[in-house]
Order: sequence, then structure tokens, then C-alpha cells
Amino acid sequence: MPQRLRVLAGDCQVTDRGDRTRTHRGRVVVLIKPDDTTLVHDADGYQPVAWLTRPESVVVEGDGDGFTVTARDGSRRLRVVAEEATACRALPVTEAGVPVGACPDDGGPLVRSRGDVVCLDCETRWGLPAGASVTDATCDDCGLPKIRVERGEPFHLCLDPACDPMEDAVSDRFDRAWDCPDCEGDLRVRSAPGRVYLGCENYPDCETTFSFPAGVVVDECDCGLPVFETAAGLGCLDGTCAVGGHTASKKAKSE
Repeated sequence: MPQRLRVLAGDCQVTDRGDRTRTHRGRVVVLIKPDDTTLVHDADGYQPVAWLTRPESVVVEGDGDGFTVTARDGSRRLRVVAEEATACRALPVTEAGVPVGACPDDGGPLVRSRGDVVCLDCETRWGLPAGASVTDATCDDCGLPKIRVERGEPFHLCLDPACDPMEDAVSDRFDRAWDCPDCEGDLRVRSAPGRVYLGCENYPDCETTFSFPAGVVVDECDCGLPVFETAAGLGCLDGTCAVGGHTASKKAKSE
């Protein structure tokens, strides 16, 4: 169910008490967001006359003709008193994001917002792996958009990890591709919620692990581990590698 944005308007006196007290009078609009952030807007520009972000409490009182809004956060108090109200409504609102397709379950719009893809109608949310982008292609099995994610090489996977697990694709390509630098065992592709990583097959005797960078393998370091090209530049899989150089060599043992 969509959250509600409360909209109140009228000829109001606005008192903002904090380090000092500020008082305004005018025909203003009061917006109370679902997280209780309270903003008072007049006719000028985009900057609120007064506001209180995520206060500890908001109380709205009304007698049918006017209203009073009191928002408190510690020693701060924002109070808006309208003797005559011209509007008092609660409107459905959602988060906003970049459109990326339609939900296969209900046809609602899918948007990318805050690192997730969310359906604005059913509110189902899918997390995106670090560095992933949403493509125009759709999954043949479930109809969700496909994502492009780089973990050693580019993979095109379903947005729903239950439909097309990233760890399976990465494992098929890079499991046992490199040797552990500490014991020469194989590095295995492992997974944890929201990420994949490389760990030595001889665990727990050898506890060597490496995060799998969001990038592509472009070379081999002089230490024997792969060199990744990421958004931050080139780097050895081992972020603490002291070798410093790399040679144009094989990208993985399997090639």
C-alpha cells in the first residue's frame, strides 16, 4: 500500500524555535512526509520557510476550520497554526527512480532507486549487486529485466537472484581458476548474502579469502593472482599485494 503525504494549507503563523526563534506569517503549504519530515513552503522559490527533518514526533490537530501542526525534535520545535484552512488532504506517494521496465506480476512500473529495483504498485523490491546496471533485455523465464554485472567478466543475469544466481554464473567461469598464494590450493568461488568471494579450498586449515571485485580480469599480476580493471582503475585481486607490477599473461588457468 502506498505511503501517505499529508498536505495542509491556509493562512498560517509559523514559529520555529531552536537556537533562536523565527516567526513567519503567510498563506503557506505544509507538507508532512511519511517519515514525518515537515516542510513549510510559501510562494517563493524551492527553499522552505521552515522545516524539521525526521523529527521525533509530529502532532496534527484540527477543529474543522483550522489546524495546528507541532513537530518536535529535542530542543527544536516547529509549530504551524492556521485559523482558516484552505486544504487538508492525505495523498499517496512512492519513492521515485529511473524507469527500467514493467513488473511481470501486475504490470506496474519498475524503477531503479537507492540501489534497488522496486515495483511502484506491488512494492516488491530486488537488490542490485554492486556495480550492476539494468539492461533493456528481459528474462525469458520470469519477464523481469536483466542486469549486467562484472565479476571477472561481464555477466547478463535475471534481476531476481532466485531465477539466475550470480554465484552460479561466476562459479561456472572462475571456480578453481587461480591458486591460493598461501598454500597453493585452489581458490573456490564462495557466496554470502549479496556478494561472491574467493576462498581457499583448504579452509579451515587455510583461511585465505579475497573479495571478488566489480570489474573484469585484464591481466595477471607478478604474484600470480589476476589483475582486475574496476571503476577505480587497475589492481591485483590481493589489495595488499606488494609486488606492484603485472605482466601480460594468461587471465586464468582455465584459458
